[in-house]
Amino acid sequence: MKIKVLLIALFIGCFGYSQNEEITSQLYETYEKYKEKSLDKRRIKHHQLQPLLAQLESNSKFTVQVVGQSIEGRNLSLVSIGQGETDIFLWSQMHGNEPTATQAIFDILNFFASDDFKEEKQALLNNLTIHFLPMLNPDGAERFQRRNVLGVDINRDALRLQSPESQTLKRVRDSLDADFGFNLHDQSTYYNAERTEKPATISYLAPAYNYEKEINEKRGNAMKVIVFMNNIIQRYAPGQVGRYNDDFEPRAFGDNIQKWGTSTILIESGGFTNDIEKQEIRKLNYVSILSAIYTIAK
Repeated sequence: MKIKVLLIALFIGCFGYSQNEEITSQLYETYEKYKEKSLDKRRIKHHQLQPLLAQLESNSKFTVQVVGQSIEGRNLSLVSIGQGETDIFLWSQMHGNEPTATQAIFDILNFFASDDFKEEKQALLNNLTIHFLPMLNPDGAERFQRRNVLGVDINRDALRLQSPESQTLKRVRDSLDADFGFNLHDQSTYYNAERTEKPATISYLAPAYNYEKEINEKRGNAMKVIVFMNNIIQRYAPGQVGRYNDDFEPRAFGDNIQKWGTSTILIESGGFTNDIEKQEIRKLNYVSILSAIYTIAK
């Protein structure tokens, strides 16, 4: 299956990409310092996250709160940092076998816990409040399966809200009323960028909020962020960025969160040469997400 190559849209001048090249390069070059070494394999489990969350809870920079539980009683935790007026909400692993961005989230949290990049962090945390909900489907992660233990695809449960995990995501989204949302997934490593033999390493989508696929301010802002992130990934995986079909899916969380007023960016982690554990793609998630958040703050 081939995915269309992401087009560089006419928003490209809006973000002053060149002004942020330096921080992007620094994030890439210093990544190993912040990589969470305890999460070095793809099949991570809920219990591995608990000591990491406990460390964050003991750090005054962060607020950690249990916002729900899975069907089997595993806690769903929200980690927040910053005091800015613009709210950013990132959630990952609503499909239990899609852990790449969960690992990247803990790398990002290590970055915020450090004393480095003081000036950049001041700009981030004074202007933004950033919220992370990693591993939304811990029961699925336990079995390394897409659906939750009831057999429900959480990403198709935005309207019926059959599962406690879905109810938690909806409740947190509504309580935050976030300005920007990052919906973090994995895709098949066998997908190629269209008309190339290269794998689609990262794919993006600003989900539609109606069948007409109209572009309002919220969706337009998501598109601007995607254009910026594409520029970053092209530096490290040239020609390997894909774009998902933007047909409206009325049951999906991404489409509905866009509809509910949060500028939503879908990120799918695909394949990269000789990267079976997706550790290079994890790094690209770390760099591009942090750079995008920095750009929103600026």
